[in-house]
Order: sequence, then C-alpha cells, then structure tokens
Amino acid sequence: MNPTAAISVRGLRKSFGDHVVLDGLDLTVPEGSVFALLGPNGSGKTTTVDILATLTPPDGGEVRIAGSDVVREPRAVRSAIAVTGQFTAVDNLLTGAENLRLVADLLHLGRRTGTARAAELLDRFDLTEAAATSPTTYSGGMRRKLDLAMGLMGEPRVVFLDEPTTGLDPRSRRAVWDVVRGLVADGVTVLLTTQYLEEADQLADRIGVLDGGRLVAEGTSAELKRLVPGGSLRLQFTDRRPLDAAARVLRGATVDADALALEVPSDGSVRALRDVLARLDDAAAEVANLTVHQPDLDDVFLALTGRTTDEKVTTP
Repeated sequence: MNPTAAISVRGLRKSFGDHVVLDGLDLTVPEGSVFALLGPNGSGKTTTVDILATLTPPDGGEVRIAGSDVVREPRAVRSAIAVTGQFTAVDNLLTGAENLRLVADLLHLGRRTGTARAAELLDRFDLTEAAATSPTTYSGGMRRKLDLAMGLMGEPRVVFLDEPTTGLDPRSRRAVWDVVRGLVADGVTVLLTTQYLEEADQLADRIGVLDGGRLVAEGTSAELKRLVPGGSLRLQFTDRRPLDAAARVLRGATVDADALALEVPSDGSVRALRDVLARLDDAAAEVANLTVHQPDLDDVFLALTGRTTDEKVTTP
C-alpha cells in the first residue's frame, strides 16, 4: 500500500451471489488529484464507491482512505470523506441554509462554527441569494451544488462523486466542474465516476477504465488516447510544390490535392511530431498549418471494453 496516497486499493473483490462485480481491483489516487473511473453500466463503479466510503463491506482485498483502513477503521475513514451520489440528498422541507445547518448539527460543529461554515459554502457556491428558499425552487445545478456543499461541511480530505452531473443541462454540468476544480485547488482529493467521457477529459488527472471487475487501462487522457490506433497529423500547404515534396518523404500519407493537405498516420506523440517536422525540413517543404488529430475517449472506451458507456454489462 502507498502511505502517501489519499486512496489506496489492492486486490479488492466483491460479489453479489454468483455475480462477480469486482475481481481484484487495484487503484491508487495521489493526494490533491482527480481520478475518474469509467465503465459501462453495471461494471461496478458505484459498488467501488460504496466500498471505499464504508457503505458496503468488501469480500476481500485491502482499502485505505486518507491512511485509514475501511474495514478496521471505518469511523476514521468517514471523518475524512464526503460522498455525493447520483441523486441529491437535499431535504425539500428545509431552506438551503437550513439544510447546511442540519448537517452542521449532525457533525456536532457547534452553532457558531456551523453557521459560519454554512455561510462560507453558500457564498462559495453562489447560493447566498437562494439560501432562504426551498430547494424545490432551485435548478438542477443549484440542487447539485447545495448537495456538494452539504458534503463539504465537515471539510473532508477525500470526496467521492458518483456520476454527479447525471441529468444536468450543459450549463449546470460546467458549474459542477468548476466546483470540482475549486476543491482540488484547495488540496482535496476527488474520485469521480462518470458516463460522460468529456467530463473525465476535462477534470481528471488520471483515468481508469473498469471492465470485468478490473482496471483494463489507466493513465492520463492523452496516454489512453494513444492506446487506440487512428491518430493522424494534418498538414496544410500554400501550393502544390511543398505538398508534393512532403508526399514524397512521408510515405503512407494521404494526399488531399484540392485542399492542399496531407494526412499522416501518427500517434500524436512529441517524438513522432519531431520526426515529421525533421523530414519536412530536409525536403524544404514549408507547412502553413499543422493539426494533430487523436482518437477521443469514446474511441478508447469502445476499443477497451467493446461497449459504449451506456451499454449495460450483462450478468452471465
């Protein structure tokens, strides 16, 4: 186990009856980073979060959150985390401010400390004007921000977000992304499960693809995209002379004569780019414009799992 990691998982196993959900999952998340866990519906993303948050017992393996073991030290783990599920835990009978003060009372923060912390979070999430009204009047994005604020009342070191933007419109989704970025800027560690590949691309320092109860791939967004063939460089020229010269030295490239462009297969790496530019320089073929095209995370996900994110894993 990594003692400096905020989340450290080794050999995590979990079954429900004869259905194996997690089969030896290994995972490490450094402090102050965002890790996005991707997987088809039914792949075990929510089960993973539930185990890490002490809500479901594991069948085997070892899990430590903020240095504490989830099985032997669950109270220490709970004091260090916040959990936001797919559905908000907001009480519609209370105002926004009252929801926060209720959490403060549950955490035994004291009236003065709780009131100050609630005011701070309402301001941080731009909810001050709506603080005295019922969440029934809130937009989906506002409800999600209030839900996150409630989880942050205890100043957690690790935050689990299980598909936090499901059902939100694009504007509200981006508002939640800004909240996540703010958490990380404050040193909080975030583990995020999502079906929105753009969300993982925007937020995550590292991404893990969960399939068959194991991580089948892990890395930065750029690293994962390089796993899938199909990347290319598009070179644009001002006239036919440099285009023809480039085509002669870059064998295997596809010529688009009408557009004065050349499509060169490439993994998009710096090394590959330098090689192409060196060949063009030797051929005195001046490029007017260069664009790198890589497979996106949708391509990566489909190639690794054989499914799209909204396809459900079938139980054998």
